[in-house]
Amino acid sequence: MRPSGVMAHNMKAVLLCITASAMFLANNLACAENYPDPQLTAVTTPESIARSKEIDAYALGVLAYEWGYPLVRMERVIRTYTDVPANKPATSYRAPLNQIGWATELATPAAKDMPTANSDTLYMSAVVTLTEPYVLSVPDTADRYYVINVFNMYQDCEHYIGRRATGTKAGRFALVPPGWKGTLPPGVTPLNVTTDKVWLWGRIHVKQSEPLEPVKALQAKFDLRPLSQLGDASHAARAETLPPLPSIAGNDLGFFVHLGYALQHDQIKKTDEALVAQFERIGLTRQGFDQKSLSPEQIAGLKRALADAPLVVSASITTVASKRNGWDWLPIDDFGYHYPLRALVAGPYLGGNASKEAIYPVRFTDSEGKRLNGANRYEITFDKAPPVGAFWSLTVYNAADKMLVENPIHRYKVGSDTAGLVTKADGSFTIPVQHDAPQGPDKANWLPAPQGDFYLILRMFQPGEEILGGAYPLPRLRTVK
Repeated sequence: MRPSGVMAHNMKAVLLCITASAMFLANNLACAENYPDPQLTAVTTPESIARSKEIDAYALGVLAYEWGYPLVRMERVIRTYTDVPANKPATSYRAPLNQIGWATELATPAAKDMPTANSDTLYMSAVVTLTEPYVLSVPDTADRYYVINVFNMYQDCEHYIGRRATGTKAGRFALVPPGWKGTLPPGVTPLNVTTDKVWLWGRIHVKQSEPLEPVKALQAKFDLRPLSQLGDASHAARAETLPPLPSIAGNDLGFFVHLGYALQHDQIKKTDEALVAQFERIGLTRQGFDQKSLSPEQIAGLKRALADAPLVVSASITTVASKRNGWDWLPIDDFGYHYPLRALVAGPYLGGNASKEAIYPVRFTDSEGKRLNGANRYEITFDKAPPVGAFWSLTVYNAADKMLVENPIHRYKVGSDTAGLVTKADGSFTIPVQHDAPQGPDKANWLPAPQGDFYLILRMFQPGEEILGGAYPLPRLRTVK
């Protein structure tokens, strides 16, 4: 049967369309040859599917670690810091949930709670579950330096209370949880926070050899209580505890178990919701971590991620830090989307201040790039004392455990309050940093070092613009031959 004229016309039109489409596709393919695109030639096989699952899980696992490490760290830390031993040492700041804990002695090498602890201030800690606003009342410290950081569960410092930010007069500050609707009494300053658990981390300055009794009397005047108990003179904090984290003994993916717990119990920032939704592919949701839903390839990818992600986090300092006279200069303010940096700070530098409050240049190497080691002797020369509004100090830490260094003279730092610091007529001074006692004119400035690897932190509280702007030259380090 021969097609009618109409049918023939339609078939011709279809053929023309097919021919035109083929020519269009051929032209595009010809153009694509200049831009290699393996996605267009990828072949799906059982082997490639298995490999893709491992790779996808690895990539998401690294990202989940970078993003979620602060949450896991905080969930663990707040349980540690609310677990008060019966024989609590004087250097400890642990306290029961919703209560203030103060250290009543300066940190020593025996104080193991906080890595890179300073020897300038008495620390304060309070973990608060905001079932309602809590009011922190602070006394008049008569210009004595103190600061209290209000950290959310992401290790973001959302507020500062203290000498620089709010002054040293007496005051009341309400920690207001997300979604709370109500009215605060007159004279109470609201501090809105983004998670319903917060960590108050404080410091009060103690000068070297200063009597501690007046400082302890000040500490006793800091008060924390629920808003509903603000006017109750007989208020006594209830004994409360946090539920234990899920056991992860023997689980190679225990980090993700704890991250899954955090996703269940902590608010997720709106800006992070789309990111967190991606983690569903590796069993991480707001219902927790579903390890049973994962294939062997995905589990292998997550294990590899947990091996590599800490290295990525550790190296993140190189993306923002600069070198100033051999010191790593790391300005900390708003982390933004730099999740690896936030994770780094939440680890060994937990509780660190932003640069406007304090700056912490770190030194790991000598002028030749070799690690600082107690087998060598060093001299650190300041052209002048750091221009700060509060105080400064130079402290040595063991590289292995990030703790203060035990030494025969029990000196862990040299700073603005070091008695007998030898200074030249032009205002410069040199600090010998070595394991054995030095000789010479600067021996009174000796900062003892361990026998092995160590690093230095130069703390400058309330740094002046000369420091923040880079005009102040950081001290020079010289290896003594």
